[in-house]
Amino acid sequence: MSSIGIEFRQVTKRYGDASAPLVVKGIDLQVPKGTLTTILGPSGCGKTTSLRMIAGLESPTAGTILIDGQDVTTLGPAERNVSMVFQSYALFPHMNVIENVGYGLSVQGLSRDTTAQRARAAMALVGLAGFEQRLPSELSGGQQQRVAVARSLVLEPSVLLFDEPLSNLDARLRRSMREEIRALQQRLRLTVAYVTHDQSEALAVSDQIIVMDAGLIAQAGTPRQLYEQPATEFVAGFMGEAMRFEAVVDEAGLVRLGPLKFAARRPVAPGPVRVAVRPEAWQVSAPAASTGLPAQAGPASGDADALPGTLRKMAYLGSFLELTVDTPLGEVFVVSPEVDQSWQLGDALVLRLGSHGVSVVAG
Repeated sequence: MSSIGIEFRQVTKRYGDASAPLVVKGIDLQVPKGTLTTILGPSGCGKTTSLRMIAGLESPTAGTILIDGQDVTTLGPAERNVSMVFQSYALFPHMNVIENVGYGLSVQGLSRDTTAQRARAAMALVGLAGFEQRLPSELSGGQQQRVAVARSLVLEPSVLLFDEPLSNLDARLRRSMREEIRALQQRLRLTVAYVTHDQSEALAVSDQIIVMDAGLIAQAGTPRQLYEQPATEFVAGFMGEAMRFEAVVDEAGLVRLGPLKFAARRPVAPGPVRVAVRPEAWQVSAPAASTGLPAQAGPASGDADALPGTLRKMAYLGSFLELTVDTPLGEVFVVSPEVDQSWQLGDALVLRLGSHGVSVVAG
């Protein structure tokens, strides 16, 4: 059996005739069996269309789709052994929970006893034991989400698909549900493709993230790879907040960003580059003269150069401060854990770069 759960080979999709623009532009992707891959990107990038092609709800214009090594390109949804959890949950309001969960089995013609037995087992997996007779209207948003997941699991699919599954939930419930989905996927070793536009959600649940941009795959990799080593300026900006600066790589391989210089995390050819810096990458201190302390060491290069600035805005958010600092590079946004500092607007500050959250990227 194939170790690849889902595979796209040069898949394209357009709606309309040959003159219509491509929504998906000849992409290759792989979802290893038993793992969770998130397809991430802004609205209109092709992520939901790609998910619907996996489900068989849309047919590709060209290319090949394989599930567990079998070519399913021309097969309908019922022939693919794939289940999908929709953004709206799509529960039947007139059916109770066990009827909703068992609906797919009853359509397949299984006996009432077998359907009920398997439905109860699926409900137990998602923590819904005892909810058999409730109607969807009597459930919370998180409970409705669990019913939708149980209804998909009861079919014992090769592949489970999620389309923006948490977008209808409040922030705290989203965090709880994403943890439950991830734990369930890992416990049952499910092959999952998961579509979202939420970067935090993708980072929290994924073995692999595929970032799409305008119908193409901008980058694929682990959450850490995409966050810490974005391949392009688009990925750097999309995978969490980042400011981009013009810089130059010198002949020694050091990146020169204003008065700062540091070694890139991977080899970069000499010449102009763009540097993406996340707000949490900055280390903030008062100038050495005002503290009576020696200047701190700089980033990985060991250089003591620092970026002077003036504090213009400050907001206290409990576990961190948001600072806006005027510098020779322009206005810099900083997230600092130094919540006990008594800085005032107008204070002189010094910014240095830490070892994480700084990427040299293509423009």
